Amino acid sequence: MDNIYLVVVVILMALAVSDLIVGVSNDAVNFLNSALGSKAAPRYVILLVASAGILLGSIFSSGMMEVARRGVFYPENFYFPEMMMIFLAVMFTDVILLDMFNTFGLPTSTTVSLVFELLGSAVAVALVKIWNAGGSMAELPIYINSGKALGIISGILTSVIIAFITGTVVMYITRVIFSFHYQRSFRYIGPLWCGIALTAISYFAIFKGLKDTSIMPHAAMEWMNAHTFQLLIYCFVGWTILMALIQYLLKLNILRLTVLAGTLSLALAFAGNDLVNFIGVFVAGFDSYNIASAAAASGVDVSTLKMSGLAGAVPANPLILFIGGLVMVVTIWLSKKARSVSDTEINLARQDDGVERFGSTSLSRAIVRGAVNFNKKFAKYVPERAQRFIERRFEPMAVSETEDKAPFDLIRATVNLSVASILIASATSLRLPLSTTYVTFMVAMGSSLADRAWGRESAVYRITGVLTVISGWFLTAAVAFTVAFVVGLILMYGGNIAIFVLAAVCAFILFQSKVLFSRRQKKEAARQAYYKADDKEVNIIDESTQEICNAMQTMTKLYSDTLEGLANEDRRKLKDTMRAAERMYQEAHERKYRLLPILRKLEANNIDTGHYYVQVADYVNEVAKALVHITRPSFEHIDNNHEGLSPAQLADLQEINQRVSAIYDEIIRMLQTKDFSKLDETLMHRDQLFETLAHAIKNQIYRVRDNASSSRSSMLYLEIINETKTMVLQSRNLLKAQKHFISDPDSVQNM
Repeated sequence: MDNIYLVVVVILMALAVSDLIVGVSNDAVNFLNSALGSKAAPRYVILLVASAGILLGSIFSSGMMEVARRGVFYPENFYFPEMMMIFLAVMFTDVILLDMFNTFGLPTSTTVSLVFELLGSAVAVALVKIWNAGGSMAELPIYINSGKALGIISGILTSVIIAFITGTVVMYITRVIFSFHYQRSFRYIGPLWCGIALTAISYFAIFKGLKDTSIMPHAAMEWMNAHTFQLLIYCFVGWTILMALIQYLLKLNILRLTVLAGTLSLALAFAGNDLVNFIGVFVAGFDSYNIASAAAASGVDVSTLKMSGLAGAVPANPLILFIGGLVMVVTIWLSKKARSVSDTEINLARQDDGVERFGSTSLSRAIVRGAVNFNKKFAKYVPERAQRFIERRFEPMAVSETEDKAPFDLIRATVNLSVASILIASATSLRLPLSTTYVTFMVAMGSSLADRAWGRESAVYRITGVLTVISGWFLTAAVAFTVAFVVGLILMYGGNIAIFVLAAVCAFILFQSKVLFSRRQKKEAARQAYYKADDKEVNIIDESTQEICNAMQTMTKLYSDTLEGLANEDRRKLKDTMRAAERMYQEAHERKYRLLPILRKLEANNIDTGHYYVQVADYVNEVAKALVHITRPSFEHIDNNHEGLSPAQLADLQEINQRVSAIYDEIIRMLQTKDFSKLDETLMHRDQLFETLAHAIKNQIYRVRDNASSSRSSMLYLEIINETKTMVLQSRNLLKAQKHFISDPDSVQNM
């Protein structure tokens, strides 16, 4: 047998390990977020519990390997070389697709991606077979089982809606019962509540996590299916009594124990059922290689060997399952991308205000507007007494009272786990296809909506985030099918050369993705370091001075580069400058929304410091905005191929650029040395600049009168002049604020 197939198996194994890493980074959001978001325990404890669940689930997993072997196609109708091309196309596509989602911190379904990658690659190979044999498209159903994919799509649509509505309703009722100040009432009904939650979690662990696994005998599973209601009653009574004993005798927080139990259950189910998404294709490829090797030893030509051997159920190798579980455990401990994906959901569900990751869209605004109007009309029919009661139940806790300053509390965490467990287990028992990622995410979003985490201040941004994630889910199916289809065609027509080229391309993309993610992480870490400050009072003066200096240096360079790009009509340079200016403005804009956490750290006697910080944030934001209003129209002017600026206009701008650079150099020097003795001289230079700007405007008026410049270049020129004046004025305000605060902090309030 050709050694190229052994190479293919090795590539499949390497891709399987990579797929495990990127796949677990994506799916870790399913079982970690409730515990992490509520801070039910230290992170290492949560990861230890999840690790135990993963190892148990992987060891006792059936692997459901038949999904990869014969889930969406009929292997008996494909030859051995064709089957290996199908598996290669799936693994190339899966690793790249999941890594892309992880890099941008978006959760997606590994089940959906696997099924549609198998479908896309199998369709590609089947079409090549049909074309080569001179057949027609009508023969495609001989090779493809499309009913499986359609069943998954319908299951997704249904589960997304049901999960969101159920999470919203259950969370609303729960919050009305407990309120945010739940500690007192929880003393009396806490064991009952945890008993209900743990019963739901147990039901999930048995019917989703352990169903069809080697640890659960078939006879025992049939008996439990027949006596489900009685078992749930026994579980509820047993868990309630146990939680009461733990709460009253051991004085432990049973909510934390419940959340950790749910985390263990979800992790166990994830490893027990989703392991096939990562290693199933490799195992199927390895089994195919063994079948072909045995046939070759008996003299059979493997190029004409049909893979009927994959049609039967084959138990997975326990060693492979255990190694897969170990890779999963190592990944959730070390993967920074797993944190990125988790942060997306936690950020969308957090109770407090802050910087929103997503922007606003017309659809999200329309949804919020409709919800507000509906609420106003509905309130007319609700008695005022009932409204007052409900409002009291939803009064949020003060920041100082919040549990460990967690994004949301333990009550919501138990709702997320319990509702997701019930929905997933119920669908599994009814054999309805769904995605655990979709269900857990939509339950979390529904509970955050009911918990009023999506207030008027944040609703449009949170809804945009949810819509972005959901659209990504449905794009997963289309992208997975399309990319796998294309890769399958390339492999079928490219042969051995295509295998090595695609392997190199896959490695390059993963490397570039890692570099991109690393850059984003470093940038975010540097930005977050200032605002967190480990809850210690921040040294606002020193930090702000350094930040202002950096901003001034950046603005000077970007301003100079913009004018140089205009002079040379350098589109690429103007585009890069515009993007840099927009990033700078975005950072300055975000800083304004981080004011409250910073100000809360200040002592009462440092209100003046807070006043200074508010001023600095506003001035930096205005300077950055003015710079954007210079760089963006400059790029658009050249990008639209309009006539460049005239030599006279460029000469004026060159003189202005020199004066602006000189002023900024003086400002930076004074800020760094804290020596403001030459402030009056700098102000004089500023006045001279303003005279130059006024003279430039007069020159342009003469040119317009004499038709010496086009209308568009004239508008651009005047806009640059006006925004330059704004930029310098706001920079002057920054300098004055710094000087007044350092020399006389009390005078800041009177500026």
